[in-house]
Amino acid sequence: MQTLNLLESQTYEYNAFKIFDLDNKDNAHRKLALMEQLQCTLELDKILNIFAIEATKYVSFSGLYFTQGDVRTAIRGSKPGRSERQFELKINNEFLGLLTYAINSPISLTSCNVLEELHQYIVHPINNAIQYKNAMSLAMQDGLTGLANRRYFDEQLKRAMHHANRQKHQVGLVVADLNKFKVINDTFGHHVGDEILKGFAKALELSVRDSDSVFRFGGDEFAIIVEEASQESLCMIEARIKKALATDALLTKYDVGCSLGYTFMHRADDEKSFFERADQALYQQKFSQHTALSLV
Repeated sequence: MQTLNLLESQTYEYNAFKIFDLDNKDNAHRKLALMEQLQCTLELDKILNIFAIEATKYVSFSGLYFTQGDVRTAIRGSKPGRSERQFELKINNEFLGLLTYAINSPISLTSCNVLEELHQYIVHPINNAIQYKNAMSLAMQDGLTGLANRRYFDEQLKRAMHHANRQKHQVGLVVADLNKFKVINDTFGHHVGDEILKGFAKALELSVRDSDSVFRFGGDEFAIIVEEASQESLCMIEARIKKALATDALLTKYDVGCSLGYTFMHRADDEKSFFERADQALYQQKFSQHTALSLV
């Protein structure tokens, strides 16, 4: 099987004007082929790798990076150079992102002109990839709390279970809902209910480790996937959640409480059985709390 090393291609002799000459059939075919390849994917790293294969024919560089705010990607095998040369990518004079070449020797003015011409072929594919990424992020996000939603939970639970089986680790699942949330919502209004949901979501995020993931299913139902879990880690999360509820001004004002149910994955579990067992634990706790209050 042959592999292509993007960073070891030799620089070829070229004419900075002829390579973009549409009257030259070979160059026109090359440009068309490049455009077709760039438009065949919405993955930013693949777009950058496809582009680098073409760019390295004309300019020598050891790494290529694209950045736009929190969006960062690089071609595979990128290495730092002695210096960097940066180019602003724009669409209709609006800033799209920064393309950075890691270089070991200065890029000539002629080579810069070549790169700037080549950049015109990637601005729209890059923009499309970023728009797609943003749309997918919104599709996986709860609009009110900013947490990941049920759709993303299903994907992440499957991934976490597969990883746990492969690495022989435990994965824990915590499900939670608010006690008497409907009463609070009906009494004080939906605007207060929304603020409580956002406050509870923040409390959950503050109660977990960086490796854990918090989700909102809808309504007042939430879940936490705890990777490389232990009884101690789940008990610690439970204690932190209770402390967060007790120290949040809004949640204490409306006397917000919650019920939690948690379990560990069994090797014979699928996503449905795993979740149902955690859900069952939640309702057992709610029933126990209700029974205890009735006996008081």
